[in-house]
Amino acid sequence: MTDAAEVMTDTFGRRITDVRLALNSECNLHCCYCHSEGESINGCARGKIQDGLSKEEIIEVVSVLQSLGVKTLKITGGEPTLRKDLADIISSIPKGVNVSLTTNGTKLKGLAPKLKAAGLTRVNVSLDSLKRERYAQITGSDILPDVLEGIEAAVSAGLTPVKINTVLLPGINDDEIDDFLAFVRGRDELILQFIELMDMNGWADKADASVHSNADFARNLEERFRREAETITTRRMHHRHKYNLNGAVVEIVRPMHNAEFCANCNRLRITSDGLLKPCLLRTGNEVSIKGLKGDALIEAIRHAVQNRSPYFGGKND
Repeated sequence: MTDAAEVMTDTFGRRITDVRLALNSECNLHCCYCHSEGESINGCARGKIQDGLSKEEIIEVVSVLQSLGVKTLKITGGEPTLRKDLADIISSIPKGVNVSLTTNGTKLKGLAPKLKAAGLTRVNVSLDSLKRERYAQITGSDILPDVLEGIEAAVSAGLTPVKINTVLLPGINDDEIDDFLAFVRGRDELILQFIELMDMNGWADKADASVHSNADFARNLEERFRREAETITTRRMHHRHKYNLNGAVVEIVRPMHNAEFCANCNRLRITSDGLLKPCLLRTGNEVSIKGLKGDALIEAIRHAVQNRSPYFGGKND
């Protein structure tokens, strides 16, 4: 009999209960900072939708992971809403697994009710500017109104709380901090997440020098929120703080400069082309699951889990 705890616990004592699954590598936006879920730096090509795992392969691996104790599944891409079988995939996920979705929101207006009916619980929506021209500059597409309508559609469908993911880009969108706070203020169904830039594609090397102050900017912004917050709660995972700023609920996600983020990581990633990726920031330790089932799939998962090591603050670094 398989010992789930043994399979899913890495050498640092961290047990995997959360999986991040990229359904595809294709996206209808071209965000300047995109890290492609780590796929662009481990040899994965940005292929077409049909190059991804099939629905049957996805259900097989998620079912095995659920039997091993995985409780939450985050569906990502590329842009996952480009897959025509997205709702079918969600409805086929085993009961007991909480399914959420990270999306750019451009297709949500027409899909939100269908995804909710299929069993999706909530969504994260990427939104890096509330200014139309600037949004187009960052993403390569002038479709900000579609995203805003998608957010409202998600709220109406009950895919809440909707988390607004905003990457901090000093010199580009740092003057919109208060605009974003106003956007979510007084709306319990919205949570704002400011995210430290993870420059994994070299984009910032060519950008304005101010972008390189991102780590300092994120830290200073958190200090500002700590001073101004009416209440502060601490999330169990990563000990991340949630600030209530006069009715605006906001978090700052700092994966690049927060050893606790790595020390408490309980996540395993599945790339769109069928690799188990133990860490977003590490390469060369991925394990293929293409075509695997049953015991062979469990052994691949065990191997990937044992390959995990904290990128920041790890004693083996």
